[in-house]
Amino acid sequence: MGMSKKFRSSAARRPTGLSRPTGLSRPIGLTLWFVILLFIGLASSCISSATAEKRLAPVRSTSEFRMQDIERYAREEPVKAIHLIGMYRTIYGTENAHPELSESDMPAVLTALEGTAVENLKAAQSLAITEKRWEDAASMSRSLAVMGIAVESTGAEPGLILAQAREQLTAGNDLAAFLGAVRAHALKPLEFDDARLFLDRAVELKQRRTAAFFLTAADTWHNGASRGIPQSYRTFIAGQDSKSDMIKGVATVLIDRGIKIERGRGFSDKVLGSAFFVDASGLLITNYHVIASEVDPTYEGYSRMTIRMGDSSSARIPAKVVGWDKAMDLALIKAEIRPEYVFSVVDRINPQVGDAVLAIGSPGGLEKTVTQGIVSALGRRFLQIGDVIQIDASVNHGNSGGPVVDMEGRLVGIVFAGIESYPGLNFAVPAERLAAALPTMIAGGKAVRPWLGLTISETAGGAEIIYVAPFTPASEQQIPEGTLIKTINGHAIQASQGALIPALQDVLYSDRPGELVVLETSDGARHIIMTAPRPDIPLAAAAKIDRRERLAAPLYGLILTPTVGNTVAASYQIKKVVRGSIADEAGLSEQDPISIRGFRVEEEDGYSYALMDINVKKRRMGYLETTMRLPALLDLPDTL
Repeated sequence: MGMSKKFRSSAARRPTGLSRPTGLSRPIGLTLWFVILLFIGLASSCISSATAEKRLAPVRSTSEFRMQDIERYAREEPVKAIHLIGMYRTIYGTENAHPELSESDMPAVLTALEGTAVENLKAAQSLAITEKRWEDAASMSRSLAVMGIAVESTGAEPGLILAQAREQLTAGNDLAAFLGAVRAHALKPLEFDDARLFLDRAVELKQRRTAAFFLTAADTWHNGASRGIPQSYRTFIAGQDSKSDMIKGVATVLIDRGIKIERGRGFSDKVLGSAFFVDASGLLITNYHVIASEVDPTYEGYSRMTIRMGDSSSARIPAKVVGWDKAMDLALIKAEIRPEYVFSVVDRINPQVGDAVLAIGSPGGLEKTVTQGIVSALGRRFLQIGDVIQIDASVNHGNSGGPVVDMEGRLVGIVFAGIESYPGLNFAVPAERLAAALPTMIAGGKAVRPWLGLTISETAGGAEIIYVAPFTPASEQQIPEGTLIKTINGHAIQASQGALIPALQDVLYSDRPGELVVLETSDGARHIIMTAPRPDIPLAAAAKIDRRERLAAPLYGLILTPTVGNTVAASYQIKKVVRGSIADEAGLSEQDPISIRGFRVEEEDGYSYALMDINVKKRRMGYLETTMRLPALLDLPDTL
């Protein structure tokens, strides 16, 4: 009891808030606390001093950071550096990123950096040639050429492509070799000896139509016949492949996707198509939509591909996908089989309306079926890139991927679609576009095409830019909407009505993403742009982030200007309706008042589409107010 009282009395006498550390006398404890407080004060003083110095440091502008990027890329990625220089000039003009330089010095600085990038690009190309990376060297050559830089000293594109074709021929890669030689010939006529080299190989393989192409190339030189081309070659080439021979080069493609269950019932899920041989090694061409489940990363389930050369009792031969081009609905597959007949993609034909054609395939699985018709129309726009041929030869399910040939056996196209309700409306991808697509597919995997980010409308004045997608090469260069494309890579594109946009797309189609393109627009500007990889669905990303009134232009052909209204929804006036667009078909016209009530993007059966709900007062109907829903696929064909 007494000890307890003593303890409480002792504790009560201690200073409030301080307890004596065990083992220390009172003076030493107070000294320790003084040192701690002094240290905290000094630390606070140092932090305040550092903060003050930071506040006094000069603020670096965005343009200065961009200049540093340009300087780095000029050494490491010269093509990107040239693109960034174009961005800098467009956005900042002569804004000074370096205080020690006058504004008049900035153009000289940019020009010097561009010169450094060009020299480094030349050096990279020379290294690629030394290492025999011919495709890389040709890609760099194209970028230099569009800038007007002479490449004869380092290597021009035709010679580089031809060098690779010779290597492919030596390695036994005949299809790649023939395609390379044809491409080189299109850029610069083959010398006699080169034409003879590929002619010999085509005759050896008994590919009559391919041999015919290289014989023609050889005969362009004087006295071609006297330079050792055997008469047997000419006799062989003068012959004609029979229809029965061509049928032997066509296979049935079967895709087994297991069992599909619907409404509690299971049934066999199979895809049927056709394919035809384009190389003696067993390479075949078919449609992407036939083999999609083999390579589509979004497909979840079983998928196994085989081909069959005869009827249903014939052996099924395993096949694999080598490469594919979804935008063109084309795929290259391979089976371990030596074909009896190979179709030529070299000596092809660009048909005319009214030309007689044959379609070969396996409609409904009925192999070796040949139907005859004519070319009904050209220039139909059903694919993302280019145009297609309309034919009236009867095709059905199972014909997809089969060849269309003329009466002489020359390849005209590849069947890819028909309309069930209209038996005479069927379509084929032109053979010319197949030839352009094949080199990338042979390289393997998904074909990636270049992309600028533009949506184009064909007008009386030319190709008008009606939309620039955000975060694309064109938006980085701030290419203005409403201007016309005057030239691309220095060439003014001339095309018949309705063919201008495919002609522009063809200029870029065979290039690689990451190359330079030069656009001259009607406002007098010259834009040097580095292309990006083309998205599978060109406007899918834009539909998620851009304003809906801007999206009305590429999706529906509605170019709008905002107006002041009393409605809850945003109000606009139609400035322009693109001819032939969804808005045009819906009867909308210029000066119609319009308000947007809703916009959404949906996906169904593999298709992405956008729905826009609008209220419009049509002038043509006495300003009668109408509510409409406008649908549009995001897979647009008018993009560049």
